[in-house]
Amino acid sequence: MHPPRARGFVAGAVGAAVLGLGVPYGTMVVRGSYMDLDFSTPGAIFLFFVLSGGLNALLHRLVPKLALSTGELAVAYIMMVVACAVPTMGLTAQLLPIITAPYYYATPENRWEELIVPHLRPWLSPQSSFAISRFYEGLKAGEHIPWGAWLTPLVHWLPFLLALHITGICAMVLLRAQWAGRERLAYPLVQLPTELARARAGLPERSILRSPALWIGFALPFAVGSLIGLRAYVPSMPSVKLDWSFPCWRNTLSLILRISFPMIGFFYLANTEAVFSLWLFNLLSWVARGEMNILGVEYREDLGIYGSPSPIFAHLGMGAITALVLSGLWTARRHLAAAVRRALGRPGGADDSEEVLPYRAALLGIGGGVVFMGWWLVAAGIPPLPMALFLVWALILFVGLTRIVVESGMAEAVAASISAGASVSAIGSGAFGSGGLVALAANYVWSADIRTFVTASAANGLRMADLTTGTRRPIFWAMLAAVCIAIGSSVWITLVMAYRHGGVNLNSWFFQGGPVAPYNWAASKIANPTPPNVSGWLLTGAGAAFTAFLALMRQRYVWWPFHPVGFTVGTTWIMDQIWLSAFIAWLLKVLIVRYGGLRGFRMLRPAFLGLVLGQFTCSGMWLVIDALTGQRGNTIFWI
Repeated sequence: MHPPRARGFVAGAVGAAVLGLGVPYGTMVVRGSYMDLDFSTPGAIFLFFVLSGGLNALLHRLVPKLALSTGELAVAYIMMVVACAVPTMGLTAQLLPIITAPYYYATPENRWEELIVPHLRPWLSPQSSFAISRFYEGLKAGEHIPWGAWLTPLVHWLPFLLALHITGICAMVLLRAQWAGRERLAYPLVQLPTELARARAGLPERSILRSPALWIGFALPFAVGSLIGLRAYVPSMPSVKLDWSFPCWRNTLSLILRISFPMIGFFYLANTEAVFSLWLFNLLSWVARGEMNILGVEYREDLGIYGSPSPIFAHLGMGAITALVLSGLWTARRHLAAAVRRALGRPGGADDSEEVLPYRAALLGIGGGVVFMGWWLVAAGIPPLPMALFLVWALILFVGLTRIVVESGMAEAVAASISAGASVSAIGSGAFGSGGLVALAANYVWSADIRTFVTASAANGLRMADLTTGTRRPIFWAMLAAVCIAIGSSVWITLVMAYRHGGVNLNSWFFQGGPVAPYNWAASKIANPTPPNVSGWLLTGAGAAFTAFLALMRQRYVWWPFHPVGFTVGTTWIMDQIWLSAFIAWLLKVLIVRYGGLRGFRMLRPAFLGLVLGQFTCSGMWLVIDALTGQRGNTIFWI
C-alpha cells in the first residue's frame, strides 16, 4: 500500500473528464451499451482496466518510475467511480430535459400551460423559447448554442446538487467504519477494482491478471458480447439471446428469465443469505401479484411510474427500507455516539484518522447540507412541513439503497417507491399545493429514477481507500473535484449534442419518456386532488414491522436464512429482470462452498470477477469501435 500522490489525482481527474464526455456521447449518439446506468459503473471499471492493466502495466515494463503505485491507482479509481454516477442516469441526462420538458411538451390535451407552467419557479428552467425548442429539435443553419439561457437555471441547481452529494459523502464517512470494520459488509462492487489496483507488474504473485480462472470467466461474456456486436456489421452472424419472457397467470404477468454475467459475478461475492432472500422474495411477490390479477384484487393509487409495479408492494417496500435504515442506525448507535463525542472533543471519541474527513467536518457537512437543501426546496415551492417529509424519505432511500448495494451486491437496484409519491400519498396532495407538486416533479431530477447516485459510489470509493496509506484527507477533495468535473463536462457535451442533433433524436427515454412522466403525475394530482391514504400508512407500517422482525431474527439467530434486504427490494421491477442471475449465483456458491469449502470459493472467485470484467470490457470495446466506424444502435448489453 502506498500514500496517494498527485499523479493519482491527475489520472482520476482525466478519467472523470473522459467519463463525463464519453459516456453521454456513447449513450446519446452512438447508442451502444450503457456504461453508467446503474451502480455497477461499467464505464469506471472499463476505464480503470485500461489504465491499470494496460497503460500502467506498460509503464512498469518500460519506465517503472512513471508507473502509478497501488495507492495512486486507488485514488484514480475513487475519482472515476464517483464521476461515473453523474453523466446520464445519475444526474445530467435527467436534469437538462426535466427542467425544460414543461415548456416543450405542453399541449392543450395535457393542460400543462394551465396546471404546471404557472407554478414552476422561473429560475428552475431556461426562460428562452428558442433555447428550449432548439434543445429538442436541433439548431438550424447559422444558429448558435444559446449558452446564456442556461446560466440562470444551472447557477441555481448546482449548489443544491453539490449540497446533496456532499451530504451523501459525509454520511458515508460516518458509516464507513461501522459497515466495513464492525459489520464487515462484503462490498462486492469494490473487489474487482481492488484486485486490478494490486495487479502490478512488480508483484506478479499478487496479480489476478495471471489467474487462468479470471480469463475463463472473462471469455464467456466477452465472446457472447462480441458475437452480438459483430452481428451489427455481419447480419449473417448467429444471434445470441440472453433473456426470455413467458406469459403466465392468464397472460396478466410474465416470468422473465434473463442472464446477466456481471450480476452473477457480483452476487457470488455477496452475502449468501441476502442473495437468497432477493430471489426468494421476488418470486413470492410475483406469485402474489399473479394471484391478485386472477382474483381481481385491485389497489389503485398513482404513486408515479417508478418502483414496484403494484402500489401495495410500493407501500410495503417504503416501510421496509425505512425500517432497514433505522435498524441499521440502531445497530451503529455506539459507533455514531463515539463519532459525535469525537466531533465534540469529548473523551471516548471514535478514531477518525483513517477517514477522508474528521467526524466533526462530516457532521457539519450533513447538517449544513440538509439545512441548505431544505431552504432550497422551500424556495422552489414546497411548503416546509411537506418538504421535511419529502427530504427525509429521499435521504432514507439514498442510504438504504447504498446499504443494499454494499451488502447484497445488487448493482442493479431501485427502491420500491420514491419519496415524491410516498409523501403525497402519506399527507395528501393538498398539503403540497399546486406549487409544491410542480416542485416535486422538477425534483425528479435527483429523487426518482435513482438507479445510480454519488452516495453509493462514494461508499464503494471509501472502501477502496483502504489501499492507501498516510492521510486520506485529500481524497474527499478528490471526490468533490471528480463530481464537479463530471458535472461540467457532461452538461457541456449534452448541450452540444442536443443542439447539434436535436434531443428528440437522441436517447428516447431521457429526452421523451422520462421528462414527461413527472409532470403528468403532478398534473394528475393537481387536477384530481387526493387525501392522505390511510391504507397506505397501514401498508407502510406493515412493511416496516416485517422488516424489523427479519432484522431482529437475523441478529439473534445465526441459522435464520431470511435477510431483510430481500423483502425491501425483492418486489421491484428490476428484480424481476435479475432474479434468475441471483438464483444462479446463489446456487453455484452454495454448491461450491458445500463441496469445495472456503478453498473452493477462493479458487473460483477470479472466474466470477472475470464475468464482470469480461462484459464491461466487451461493452467498452464495442462502444469505441462503433464510435470510430459510425455504427449506431449496437447495444451489446443492457444489464
